Amino acid sequence: MKISQRVKVWSVVFMAIAIGILNAEESRAQQSLSLEDAIRYGMERNFAIRIAENEARISENNNSIGNAGFLPVISAEAGLNKRVEDNVTRYGANIPDRDDQGAQTTVYNYGINASWRIFDGLTMFATLDRLSVLSEISEVEVRNRIELVLADIITGYYQVAGQQKAAQVLQNTVEISKERIRIAETARDLGSGSEYELLLARADLNTDKAALIRSQTNLNQLKVLLTTILGDTTNTDFLVDPEIILAEKLSLEALMAEALAQNKDLTLTRLNEEVAEAEIREIRGEWLPQIDVTGGYGYSRTEASTGFAEFSETKGLRYGVTASLNLFDGFNRQRRQENARIALKNEQLRREDLELQIRANVSRVYTQYDDALALIDLEEENLEINKQTVDIALERFELGTISSIELREAQQSLLNAENRLIEAQIAAKSAEIELLRLSGRLLSRAE
Repeated sequence: MKISQRVKVWSVVFMAIAIGILNAEESRAQQSLSLEDAIRYGMERNFAIRIAENEARISENNNSIGNAGFLPVISAEAGLNKRVEDNVTRYGANIPDRDDQGAQTTVYNYGINASWRIFDGLTMFATLDRLSVLSEISEVEVRNRIELVLADIITGYYQVAGQQKAAQVLQNTVEISKERIRIAETARDLGSGSEYELLLARADLNTDKAALIRSQTNLNQLKVLLTTILGDTTNTDFLVDPEIILAEKLSLEALMAEALAQNKDLTLTRLNEEVAEAEIREIRGEWLPQIDVTGGYGYSRTEASTGFAEFSETKGLRYGVTASLNLFDGFNRQRRQENARIALKNEQLRREDLELQIRANVSRVYTQYDDALALIDLEEENLEINKQTVDIALERFELGTISSIELREAQQSLLNAENRLIEAQIAAKSAEIELLRLSGRLLSRAE
């Protein structure tokens, strides 16, 4: 009896080793995706990043002295106009009447005109400042979008890694359950086992297979989500590095200070305040006079088939200075200026509110991060205990002092401990990534 049980035990052990070797061979056959490659693909293909970069280019193009109104406007014109008319003129006294049929008149003209607003109440300077800040906002938005995508890529990658490990553990459990059925069938045929234990083994195998199917479904869904972020869902048949590596313990005080100083969302609110201030200065400039300098050159020639002159011609330079001041516009300037001040106040309130939210988010996520680290230590200890428990159960199963059901319970406890450890590692890594993003460190580390 002891010899047959020892054969059963070592059959299970050797089967598990063989399964691990086969799975390793299968892993090598599949395409491997490293975290560095995933980040590189995402930075190149992600649609949100590409759209943000194009919008930044638009803002950069708009940030020019010409768009702000510093440069003159120069235009050229030319024309040819012809008239064919019947003209009847009746004179009094001794002047003979005229009856001109089909009289032709031709007018030629061309010229160049220039106008330059040399003073507009300093509005153009405020406009240039606003355009410059808007360009900077677009750049920060690009970096913010990159940071968000980077966080999604890293988080998604490690979620795939964790689910991949969980599926691997369940695959091994299924194979061991198959071996358990074979042993139970052999024991029943030899008279040392029962039909009841065989039925239990088959039920446990079906449970393991169902869990494996659900795990593989979750794995495929996580791969689709990851490849969607990378901008290409055509290939989801890949493996990732299963190791979930955590950085050194983060400091709450340092994270809080960095978040308030360099968080991208907070930076955007500060820049929006500058835009609102520039808009106030633009409206303030409308209260002052505007001075325009104009000049140009023109040529005009008129040819007529009737009349006292065959043609007349003018040409020469023209120039001038114009000053204008809007004395009253129905109080619209006051209304717009007051609205601009209210908009500035709102931007300041948004910044204060966002600072409060960032403080709360950093504190909240850090608590999750700290708890996850504590769980990792606890689950690693639990995993070692469950490994020892399985070793002891195998020895007792070899001696015939426990049943296959008790061995199954020990194996299930080990499986649960492995899954809990994976979940704690993913939770800690996700919280770590979010803390780095909130503090503005994530993108600088990637760079």
